[in-house]
Amino acid sequence: MSDEPRTLRRSLNLVETTLGGVGIILGAGIYALVGAIAAEAGNGLWLSFLIAAVMASAIGLCYAELASMFPRAGADYEYTRQALGPRPAFVVGWLMVIGNIIAAATVALGFGGYVATFVDLDARVAAILALCVATVIAFSGIEQTVRVTIVGTLVEVAGLILIIAIGVPHLGDVQLTDFNKGAGGVLSGAALVMFAFLGFSQIATLAEEAEDASRVVPLAMVISIGLTAVLYVLVAVAAVTVLGWEALSAADAPLAEVAAEALGGRASDAVAVIALFSTANTMLLLLVAASRMIYGMASAAALPRFLAWVHPGARTPARAILLSLLLAGVFAGTGEIAFVAGATNFAVFVGFAAVCLSLIVLRRRRPEQARPFRVPLSVGGVPLLPLVGIALVFILTAKLGADVLLLGAALFASGILAAQALALWHPRGPAE
Repeated sequence: MSDEPRTLRRSLNLVETTLGGVGIILGAGIYALVGAIAAEAGNGLWLSFLIAAVMASAIGLCYAELASMFPRAGADYEYTRQALGPRPAFVVGWLMVIGNIIAAATVALGFGGYVATFVDLDARVAAILALCVATVIAFSGIEQTVRVTIVGTLVEVAGLILIIAIGVPHLGDVQLTDFNKGAGGVLSGAALVMFAFLGFSQIATLAEEAEDASRVVPLAMVISIGLTAVLYVLVAVAAVTVLGWEALSAADAPLAEVAAEALGGRASDAVAVIALFSTANTMLLLLVAASRMIYGMASAAALPRFLAWVHPGARTPARAILLSLLLAGVFAGTGEIAFVAGATNFAVFVGFAAVCLSLIVLRRRRPEQARPFRVPLSVGGVPLLPLVGIALVFILTAKLGADVLLLGAALFASGILAAQALALWHPRGPAE
């Protein structure tokens, strides 16, 4: 038997990686959270999506440059380690793992909400069952996972195009520039919308399973953000135009209600089925992303190395996948979708700020290092988009609720304590 360590299988091309990115972005925010966002932003729902799209674009380009330099599964952890050192990197990686896992739980709850429109089943039970099925698929192999997600992505894009088409005849029914919730409401909505764009950062975690990752991952990230941003804004306009923000915010299955209002009950059922595909698709990809982050950190000895074990047949990080399932199931059991999504955003916002800062630091410290993709717009050698990304992170973090910020602070503190505990267990420290 060979003693050569097993690695993940490189098999994803540009189309597969891009469709995976589109799939992980689309399902969460529109199908699961659009009602909660409408409650915050009112008629300015569409502007919240637009602001979040700008933020996602600025930060996504930072990820694209760093992914082209360090095409590894650890993504945020790896970039921060290269720029800021192992201890800050551990805290960032810890938060991103938790953020992905909580995001999977949140989307699973959205899935459960749509299941409840067809059968009498508690949303939490449906969410946990869905997480178990997603884990089996994720375990089977990255190629099988991608085939499933491509089907789901095509279905969810078709569903969003249907919602956009439904909204076209109703344009003008609602005054879209009447920001009845004020600028604060729009920004609070944008903070929640960022949950809907988290997928672009997860694309970077597929770097060790992509062919020619230095080229494929950055391109997939840019294309995915562009396509989903357009779809999101148009769907937000259609939804608030057809249903109004009050009814939208009160709906358990908001886009299904939009279809029912315009086309009747059968259309509502069709959209609910599409939403099941979409939320299941995103949930699967979030579990994959979380497990790859765990695998990447364990491979660098930032987490216990037994979590980096790769199954000999499937060539997937089986133990990391199982750990992701167990943690996601715990969070799904809470049933609080908006609160859980907010906690996800706090964790991920810290990661976003760290990635932007890492790009600035590496531009100064390693200007000679090859960068197959490079963020545009610099002044005096300092790239401007990371500064924009950091500023937006601080603005939107301030719009999260006090309870969410408290939970986020606890998660941050847990990362510091875990880093210290692992430093005692591993004398050289996490990946040092």
